[in-house]
Order: sequence, then structure tokens, then C-alpha cells
Amino acid sequence: MVGVFDVYPNDLIEKAAEELKKVSEIKPPEWAKFVKTGVHKERPPADPDWWYKRVAAILRTIYARGPIGVSKLRTKYGGKRRRGHKMPHHRKGSGSVIRKALQQLEKAGLVEQSKDKLRKGRIITAKGKSFLDKIAIGLLKKQK
Repeated sequence: MVGVFDVYPNDLIEKAAEELKKVSEIKPPEWAKFVKTGVHKERPPADPDWWYKRVAAILRTIYARGPIGVSKLRTKYGGKRRRGHKMPHHRKGSGSVIRKALQQLEKAGLVEQSKDKLRKGRIITAKGKSFLDKIAIGLLKKQK
């Protein structure tokens, strides 16, 4: 069976971002055009569709690593903070961006909170799995 792991992640995220634009629950907040994606960045993203790409990347990450929480996602989307002539240090990404993206994915029904008390975090729903699997199948058919 063809799945998410059979296609290149960047291709999957690009195509999923295009499909997420059609979902009414997922849209960038008003502040999204001004905000940096983390303290390690100097400027906001130049791509006007960065919100959809980040939501698609988070959805794929939840598919691959779920259940996963905001803290682990902040670490994943963090980076090196440049400190002039001093050594760079890793800093976490923006928690607000990730929380809002997860809330929108929950509202769309693609992810849900885990009910397991030992493994807290977000998990992907059946609707979310089929959403990503259909995109992966389409990408594989297009490659052949």
C-alpha cells in the first residue's frame, strides 16, 4: 500500500499546502504576515503561503511521529540563534504559530488530542490519514 513515506516530504508538503487552502477552517491569522517563526529568525517569512506550508508540515509530522505535543514541535521548528561573534545556540520555534496551527487542524478534524494519559499530545485522525495518503497516491501516479 502506498503511503506518506513513499514520496518525498517536500513534494508532499507542497501539495498538501495547496489542498489545505481549500479547507475553510485553515486560514492564516491576521498577525501571520508580520510575525517571525521563531526567535532564531531575523525576518518574517518571505513566502505569502508560508502558513499553509507550516500547517501541512505539522500535519505530516503528527502522522509520522504522533502523539506529539507543542513542545516537541517547537524544538523541531527551531534553529540556531546567531549571537554575533559568540557561538550560536539552538532556540525553539514560535509556540503561538504551532498552537494556532494545531487548533485549526483540530477544528478541521484532521488531528485530535490523544486520550492516552501516558502519551499526551496530538494524534492524526482517520480523516487526516486519508487526506495525506490520497495526496501521496496522487504524487506517485504523477511521477510514473
